[in-house]
Amino acid sequence: MRSWRDDHPDALPVLAARIARRRASRGTAHKGLLGQLGPGLITSFTVVAVLGTTITPYCFFWQSSQEAEDERVDPTAHALIDAPEQALVEISRMRFDTYIGMGYSNVISLFIIVATAATLNAHGITNIQTSAQAAEALRPIAGAFTFALFATGIIGIGLLAVPVLAGSGAYALGEALGWTTGLDRQPLDAKAFYGTIAVSTLIGIGINFIGLDPIKALFWSAVINGVVAVPVKVIIMLMAMRRDVVWRFVLPRPLWAMGWLCTGTMAVGWGSCLQLGEGPGRACWAVLE
Repeated sequence: MRSWRDDHPDALPVLAARIARRRASRGTAHKGLLGQLGPGLITSFTVVAVLGTTITPYCFFWQSSQEAEDERVDPTAHALIDAPEQALVEISRMRFDTYIGMGYSNVISLFIIVATAATLNAHGITNIQTSAQAAEALRPIAGAFTFALFATGIIGIGLLAVPVLAGSGAYALGEALGWTTGLDRQPLDAKAFYGTIAVSTLIGIGINFIGLDPIKALFWSAVINGVVAVPVKVIIMLMAMRRDVVWRFVLPRPLWAMGWLCTGTMAVGWGSCLQLGEGPGRACWAVLE
């Protein structure tokens, strides 16, 4: 089977150089972004994947668990229901943190999408199969240090992502099963919690040795996140409007409308995948083919 490297041996280095020299035009980027979009199964799955990457279920567990953990270890912190006078400062802090974090990550994501669309997609390269192939894009800039630079970036991202991904899974499982959880605890005091993190990390390492396409794995993990996020979002929205749960801190109408709009959009995206694919199994199989 021929890959994109057989037909375009020098494409990635040349296209990467174009990015570095800022020669990608708006027309090219627009063509790459929107030229192939249209009603269809691939488009629907892509939309679900993008939403699943942006609004990931593990972030719900991670952020809420970290807030609860900070409250437990800080003797001056209290639940807002018990200390409503702290609400203004704490909610403002969380809002600022969320706006900056989501804004920063989405701007970076947009730049990645535009750069990829303006170069690779616009030239018909849509099948990158390995990290080594992706690393070649850095060669015009990094030269002999191409793989060292790429490896540094991947390792850095991994060190950031592993504790969040594995930790959020451990928090979700531990809280559901009533385990002792918390990264501030000693391993012997939370054996099941840290054991889940260790097992999750080992599974992630093991996947590298079974020949799984990393690009497809990333895509399908994003799709799964987009599917799982819908029921989680519904539960969060329902709880956030109940005064017996959040007392006077119910969602204001603008956030209520935005939350349900987001939830509905994700549900419609997954529903369109099922309808176009005539069921989840056939839909996934059609995209894999």
